[in-house]
Amino acid sequence: MNKPIQRSLAAGSLAAAFVLAGCVSRSDYDALQAQNQQLQSQVTQQQQQIATQQQQISRLQGAIKYTVNSDLLFPSGGYHMSAAGKRIIAKLAQRLASTQENKLVVNGYTDNAPIGPRLKQEGITSNEELSQKRAEDVMQFLISQGVKPDMVSAKGWGEASPVASNDTAAGRAKNRRVEITLAS
Repeated sequence: MNKPIQRSLAAGSLAAAFVLAGCVSRSDYDALQAQNQQLQSQVTQQQQQIATQQQQISRLQGAIKYTVNSDLLFPSGGYHMSAAGKRIIAKLAQRLASTQENKLVVNGYTDNAPIGPRLKQEGITSNEELSQKRAEDVMQFLISQGVKPDMVSAKGWGEASPVASNDTAAGRAKNRRVEITLAS
């Protein structure tokens, strides 16, 4: 290639590098990169929070269902809500109580693990009874938070309708849940 063309290409490449470098300063680039990393971190934290809380709201035909893992609401083998569980349900009650026009159904579910001796001493002999007690405790708490008593009911289903396999600890944890359905 001849020298004037080489010089021209080299000068053009050098000019392009200066133009591109001038589009964004290094400090602006670093600031944008830091902001991007911060936003990615926030997204990751929110995803972890959602996964940790294991809460799910799903729109069904004519209803809204709010699902909370029972492990977040009750101590292991218990049916009285923990302070953390009350905070979770209080947030929901706050949204529902002031404008409640539809009936709520609190459905309790368990895994297939047998009832322990402590619960048997309290007269609870089946998972269906345990799930009923849990559903009733959530219902009573909702009422205490302003939900209309005549528009809420509770039903315990025990180990019926599992959403995961009871063959693993993770599956059993998913099956221990409370679903609050707002029907139209």
